[in-house]
Amino acid sequence: MAGGGVVQATSRRRTLQGKSGWAGLVHNRKVFAIAVFASLGGLLYGYNQGVFSSVLTMSNFDKTMASSVNNSDLKGWLVSVLELGAWLGVLCTGPLADYLSRKYCIVMAVIVFCIGVIVQDTAFHPGSIYAGRFITGWGVGSLSMVVPLYNAELAPPEVRGSLVALQQLAITFGIMISFWIDYGTNYIGGTGSTQSPVAWRLPIALQLVPAITLGVGILFMPFSPRWLVNKGRDEEALMVLSRARSLPPNSEIIQIEFLEIKAQYLFEKETAEIKFPQFQDGSFMSNVKLGLFEYWSLARSKTLRRRVAIGTLTMFFQQWTGVNAVLYYAPSIFVSLGLVGNSNSLLATGVVGIVMWAATIPAVIWVDRIGRKPVLVSGALIMAACHLIIAVLTGLFQHTWLQHKAAGWAACALVWVFAAAFGYSWGPCSWIVVAEIWPLSVRGKGISIAASSNWMNNFIVGQVTPTMMENITFGTFVFFGSFSFLGALFILFFVPETKGLTLEEMDNVFGSQGLATADNERHLAIEQRIGLDQYGYITSDADSSEKQEVMMKA
Repeated sequence: MAGGGVVQATSRRRTLQGKSGWAGLVHNRKVFAIAVFASLGGLLYGYNQGVFSSVLTMSNFDKTMASSVNNSDLKGWLVSVLELGAWLGVLCTGPLADYLSRKYCIVMAVIVFCIGVIVQDTAFHPGSIYAGRFITGWGVGSLSMVVPLYNAELAPPEVRGSLVALQQLAITFGIMISFWIDYGTNYIGGTGSTQSPVAWRLPIALQLVPAITLGVGILFMPFSPRWLVNKGRDEEALMVLSRARSLPPNSEIIQIEFLEIKAQYLFEKETAEIKFPQFQDGSFMSNVKLGLFEYWSLARSKTLRRRVAIGTLTMFFQQWTGVNAVLYYAPSIFVSLGLVGNSNSLLATGVVGIVMWAATIPAVIWVDRIGRKPVLVSGALIMAACHLIIAVLTGLFQHTWLQHKAAGWAACALVWVFAAAFGYSWGPCSWIVVAEIWPLSVRGKGISIAASSNWMNNFIVGQVTPTMMENITFGTFVFFGSFSFLGALFILFFVPETKGLTLEEMDNVFGSQGLATADNERHLAIEQRIGLDQYGYITSDADSSEKQEVMMKA
């Protein structure tokens, strides 16, 4: 922190904190277990993504919903209406996550999700599918925002990236099992005109099992310690940190982490009191107005505008890599690449799920060692190369795949390579970046805006892909490949590296500390007032070369 001075307790914390990677996950096994369970929300997201792509190609679903399935424009709506619901869901969840708590928002999202699944599973005409997928999307969108938020706020900095990446691992696991469940249920009653409605109703209904498990189980999980501090429940927050880290409340590293959270909260609270004194009476309307002005502050503040730009553009480029075009329309894509037969295309689609899931595992283990930027840039370049090579092969052989089977299989293999590249890079890392760049006071609102970018762009991709595949064929891959390359440039030149930093240290990275000397002095005064200066040394502009170690209290 520049200016009047800074308490360097973070230096002491970094000497005390554990390792990253697998060793760090084992050391933080309680938080790891909680994050794994919360990531059932990601499994629901992934399963829902994957299950419908294969359901679209099933004979009985085609017969029941023919008016929508056989029209490329309506087919796009059938897929993408879920993303429209999710977009609205994340925007509503931001304020609710701050007001109700992260874990109660998960419960609410699960209830909405289950209602949507039941509406879909009892559908006998396209209208019910549209309505059910919109409602399901509302729940999925909420979970996609609040689960990484919950995991990020519960995690110690050395494994935060890994724990947030569990969300993507769960998503890819859900995609994988949905593809193979669809492949199996496709044979119920036969694969042709005799196929039973159970073939597509069963895989949709199975989503209720993990959903209900998550909704009930999360009630027994702890609240986010950062949310507790934000609500003035300091003792409870300290005990959550203590139990999560398996250390006594008075241990040095627990005290430092708690006091850093507390200092940041007090700084942001006092800033709000200075900027909006008219909304400090605690009434419902004042809180609503304060929340609206906090949304507006995301646009007014230079440092917050930068975070909004990074969050929304990261999610923009994630979707315009074309990943969900591949996931939603994988069976159709494999048919277009010369793979004949519905069962064969479903089998190849199942391989996409396995490859993407397996590739996500290294990201969970190593993302906190390697960093966010190298992973994102390399993944984007690989995906761009895959798209462009597939485009060349399709342009040369799209009308003669049967005579050039090797080229067809090469194109299919490149789809699998693409899935692996997304699985280790943009799948987990984009959500990590979005979950960790916000200050506490607007974290829920900031993530909701970034996640809404994900879902709105997801919606647009789902809408345009069938038409693009039909009208510009191989140009579709050129289009998505170009955006993948632009995504690499965006990360390389505009996104800072955030590995190993606490959520409170993000303010230094984005330049919000040191904007004014008065802010620096106030932040320093808060740290000294609550005792954070016990755990580090204080540096000042007048004497920055001297570092006086201050011992912790007995």
